[in-house]
Amino acid sequence: MISKRTTFLIIIIFCFLASYAHLANSKELIGKVKYVYDGDTILLENGERVRYLGIDAPEIGHKGEKSEFMAVEAMKFNIRLVKGKIVRLEFDKERRDRYGRLLAYVYILDTGEMVNEILLKKGLAHVLLKDPGLRYRKLFIECQREAMKKRIGIWSRPFKNDEPYYLGNRRSHIFHRPGCPFGKRTSIKNRVIFHSCYEAFWNGYAPCRRCRPAVYK
Repeated sequence: MISKRTTFLIIIIFCFLASYAHLANSKELIGKVKYVYDGDTILLENGERVRYLGIDAPEIGHKGEKSEFMAVEAMKFNIRLVKGKIVRLEFDKERRDRYGRLLAYVYILDTGEMVNEILLKKGLAHVLLKDPGLRYRKLFIECQREAMKKRIGIWSRPFKNDEPYYLGNRRSHIFHRPGCPFGKRTSIKNRVIFHSCYEAFWNGYAPCRRCRPAVYK
């Protein structure tokens, strides 16, 4: 005979699995923002960490490291934008990154505004289009160009452009310094040459995290 405790545990496990299956198959999820980590990552009250899909905000420094330009501003703006609010998550092809975080287009439920789009328009993030087939690829590039032309946020300072050229990868949409090991691995058919960091960003490419080609003056 199954005890009440065992029955209770079975019910809990079943509910968890059912909830997980629903999340895995659903195209959307609604939740309340409990915590904001930085300019592009949040925590929902259900314990799910969410990474804004298609964009990358400046990094906050940890363990004594210096924060990147406009990182604090991006985090503070994100806090004002979503903390304590109900948001709707819209998913694309890939649901989670290698850290287990949900990847999503995040909408403020009250206004219907997409947070990813707002951050790009404010110049508080740049596009990160690792998958060229992302649903809002064209929109995101247009939003970034709008901010670049206005020279706001991360675009308010010029880049050093201390290399003769920069090497882009058409598959990953990442650009590198000419001597970067990752850049050198790019096949000839996927290589694209940029004469400046600005040109690479304008075309929707993001900087390599290893060789860090985008350095401000």
